[in-house]
Amino acid sequence: MSDPAQILRDFKPGREFFIGIDSDGCIFDSMEIKHQECFAPMFIKHFKLQAVSKYARETWAFVNLYSKTRGANRFPALVRALNLLRVRPAVTTRGVSVAETAALDEWIARETKLGNATLDAEVARGNKGLEQTKRWSDAVNASIKDIVHGVPPFPLVRECLQRISAQADAMCISQTPGDALKREWGEHGLDGFVKIIAGQEMGTKTEHIKFAAAGKYAPTKILMIGDAPGDFNAAKKNGALFFPIVPGHEEASWERLHKEALDRFFSGAYAGDYEAKLVKEFDASLPEKPNW
Repeated sequence: MSDPAQILRDFKPGREFFIGIDSDGCIFDSMEIKHQECFAPMFIKHFKLQAVSKYARETWAFVNLYSKTRGANRFPALVRALNLLRVRPAVTTRGVSVAETAALDEWIARETKLGNATLDAEVARGNKGLEQTKRWSDAVNASIKDIVHGVPPFPLVRECLQRISAQADAMCISQTPGDALKREWGEHGLDGFVKIIAGQEMGTKTEHIKFAAAGKYAPTKILMIGDAPGDFNAAKKNGALFFPIVPGHEEASWERLHKEALDRFFSGAYAGDYEAKLVKEFDASLPEKPNW
């Protein structure tokens, strides 16, 4: 099987700067609709959580929207949601059995590209422990394709992308499946602003930046724009800079990027105190532990 990430390794700089941009919750206001209307209902259905649906939905939203694992790949997020739910008092007192994650943990530990293609191949090879996960993931994809349409980019995204693509090599860096990304970016005419749209099939966000940009640009000339701690970690593991789209304050974040942060980045005045102040504000916006 050819490596989908080879396109990133082969990528050659055309400009002095590189900017990676996340998609869900960053470019598009699509996190809520995807998780509340697609992921959570299929989580309840396929993991037989109907008796504790309120708590299952709340736990899913905490893991994927309102905590430090916001924006994580769906498979580690599924493990965290199941593990949190299993020990949640409201669930244990009702005697509801929550699925174990042993087969999923084992697969996550050895698979570097956590996506539908690798999951399908694993189940096809006879891994029965992942059949339930595959049914859920397929149902999520079908639900997103059916429900998520006409969700526009945040205000000032297009203006920022125009400026970015004029001065930097830009790339979409996401853990969403590639087909969904291409559909969403194409629907709103944004795909022309980026050189490559990289989804979960091409590896982690850390790998995307490593393959496409690390060692090809000066570290202070690589910027990751994202709305989740995973985006920050992907930047820092590659020695790159990070600009946060703060959850709940997305419009103000894009305005800040448009009015001052891009100018600072392109002029070399972004690293240091300015970035640290933004990261501190971002870090405070998402808790680590649930309050139940």
